[in-house]
Amino acid sequence: MRIPLPRPRSLAGQLFAMQAVLIAVVVAGYALFTYVSDRSQAEQAAGRQATAVARSVADSPSVREAIRTSDPSAELQPYALAVVRDTDVDFVTIMDPRGIRWTHPDPDQIGLVFQGHTGPALRGRTFTETYTGTLGPSVRAVTPIRDGDRITGLVSAGIRVEEISQRAQGQLTALLVVAAGALGLGAIGTYVINARLRRHTHGMNAAELSHMHDYHQAALHAVREGLLMLDGQYRVALINDGGRDLLGVGQEEDVVGRSVAELGLPTPLTGALLSSEPRVDEVHLTADRVLVVNTSPVTGGQQRGSVVTLRDVTELQSLMGELDSERGFTQALRSQAHEAANRLHTVVSLIELGRAEEAVDFATAELELAQALTDQVVAAVGEPVLAALLLGKTAQANERGVELVVSDDSRLDDGLLPDTLPARDLVTILGNLIDNAVDAAQGGLHPRVTVTALTEEDGDGSELVLRVSDTGPGVDPDHTEAVFQRGFTTKPAGPGGRGLGLALVRQAAGRHGGVLSVTSGDEGGAVFEARLPLRGSTVVESAGGAV
Repeated sequence: MRIPLPRPRSLAGQLFAMQAVLIAVVVAGYALFTYVSDRSQAEQAAGRQATAVARSVADSPSVREAIRTSDPSAELQPYALAVVRDTDVDFVTIMDPRGIRWTHPDPDQIGLVFQGHTGPALRGRTFTETYTGTLGPSVRAVTPIRDGDRITGLVSAGIRVEEISQRAQGQLTALLVVAAGALGLGAIGTYVINARLRRHTHGMNAAELSHMHDYHQAALHAVREGLLMLDGQYRVALINDGGRDLLGVGQEEDVVGRSVAELGLPTPLTGALLSSEPRVDEVHLTADRVLVVNTSPVTGGQQRGSVVTLRDVTELQSLMGELDSERGFTQALRSQAHEAANRLHTVVSLIELGRAEEAVDFATAELELAQALTDQVVAAVGEPVLAALLLGKTAQANERGVELVVSDDSRLDDGLLPDTLPARDLVTILGNLIDNAVDAAQGGLHPRVTVTALTEEDGDGSELVLRVSDTGPGVDPDHTEAVFQRGFTTKPAGPGGRGLGLALVRQAAGRHGGVLSVTSGDEGGAVFEARLPLRGSTVVESAGGAV
């Protein structure tokens, strides 16, 4: 049968035991020190008391008179016993200069030699000593009796050490009572404090807390998502490796203890982190990332801070943009297939009616129109990804009643763009600008969107210019900067939310050192222009082309 091992004492229990032992040791040490100190002080007090009694007896005129008589003991013995009784000393011995006793508590000791030192007293000095005599160890004082300049006798008064010990023991008993009370109060206070500590540590012992800390640290470094913990003053209490990477905070930079407002994050993201309300799956943009932010306040009777999780959806957002484009292409193809079917039915009907020449003319005209559209786009923009995007967007715009044209100034040959400018970012920039322009132009009297794609020389080399203008209502001059912020829109919110496209365009342009601007067009609409540097590329002269 396996005997279960006892569970280690909790951290609170260990602290309670340690503090109780510490208090007991401190109290016992103090009691011992006090006892020794009191014993020493009691001996010193006994010496002072004995000295005072001995000097008082030596200065008494009756003692001097009794010494001159033929039998000093007859008068001095009763006097000495009275002094012992009245002054709380154990003995008073009066003797001649040779040390022969005239008085003693034990009458049998009268006439015998005093046991102790008398030399200093014979030289006229009062002194004290601890000596073992007929009554046992005692603290005694010896002083001379003077008759003028002559020493006629000696007086010794003393208190037994046993009596001194009894006085110290009485003080020690009182001290032990006080010490026991202090130990009891300390134990109660320690128990109350540790009971509270047990609640905070959930009864876990030190080993369990250590293991939890190790797992906690391992989990923080293992999680790829960003984790940020803020205290009640919105200062960083903890941040993992993923959080540093997503927020652009270097591993060597010490951000713990700093306010969120000091991290240099975009204003909308900083506002979300400083909010006391929970945030659920909010999309925020940094310089080069699209983040999904969730915040959850930590409460326990008061605001203690918040926990923030960060997920990088930059790639996902880009893929979603491409998926939206593909869906648009699919819808355009479906619509074109429907139109092609109508045209095919028209051709078939013309043939059935015996009008073959008219059927051929009709089909040829349709083919020439479609081919001309493709040829003009490819002639103006030879870069295959942008050409395909423009063809698809043209079909989409036509479906929504908007004319999309490529300006005569456009010229962008295949192979011109460097590898550092990926096609995905170009799709994000130009696709979102066209979608925004089509939304703005749709519903107008003559809705049209004009796209210009070309390269230009500047002081540091060449740059790619992508310009999209529309015939919509334009942009309020007061909103020329706000339109690029996440969440800004003048349109009704859709199921997936709005106000992200232009922010993504600015982010993509910023990643490549480009700039994005908006101005008013000649036809009253808005003109959005993205300029991206083409380092090391060759500029090709512009040529015309239109759709």
